[in-house]
Amino acid sequence: MSDTNAAPLTLVIGNKAYSSWSLRPWLALRHAGADFAEIVVPLRQTDTKATLLRHAPSGKAPSLRHGDLVVWDSLAICEYVNELFPAAQLWPADASVRAVARAVSAEMHSGFPDLRRNLFMDVRNSYDRPDRVAAAQADIDRVLALWTDCRARFGAGGPFLFGNFSIADAMFAPVATRLRTWNVAVDPVSAAYIDTIHALPAMQDWLSAAAAEPWTLQFEGM
Repeated sequence: MSDTNAAPLTLVIGNKAYSSWSLRPWLALRHAGADFAEIVVPLRQTDTKATLLRHAPSGKAPSLRHGDLVVWDSLAICEYVNELFPAAQLWPADASVRAVARAVSAEMHSGFPDLRRNLFMDVRNSYDRPDRVAAAQADIDRVLALWTDCRARFGAGGPFLFGNFSIADAMFAPVATRLRTWNVAVDPVSAAYIDTIHALPAMQDWLSAAAAEPWTLQFEGM
């Protein structure tokens, strides 16, 4: 294990304009102060799958290589980053609060299909499509309820869901971009949280890199 710890970290991601799953561990690594290389694989190209399969058995982005170890799931990568960099405190210190943070992160990981389907991530554009927002409204309502509940119960120590930045914020950061991209009306607490996510220096770096990317994807129904 000591040899693995000394090995370089390499994160394989999709294009930053569109890859919500890639943003999550990227933010966790940046928050942890990790020194890592990144490989950007453009999505929806003829060679995308083959290229990603050279990096991880899932054939998807993201994946993290650390020596001989490959971790290929966003939440699993975040958990591994937490173990590598415990001083970053990527989960709340209190066990009961940590359990809630893990629950909301897992819900984001496995849920919200209508939001994903209708409000795709595109940080370079702004859309006015009430029809798509309406199709995702139940998921939107659940996200906003989670955010307001976490902020009310656990947010006294800072501007994030559990006060300080945590994996839960990394998991919901792409949703914050989607709600802004699609001009979704939100309550004041959620609006402040969206602003907090976008103000992160790491998030600003991600958005700047996304704006400079040469690739543009076409989405069904747009």
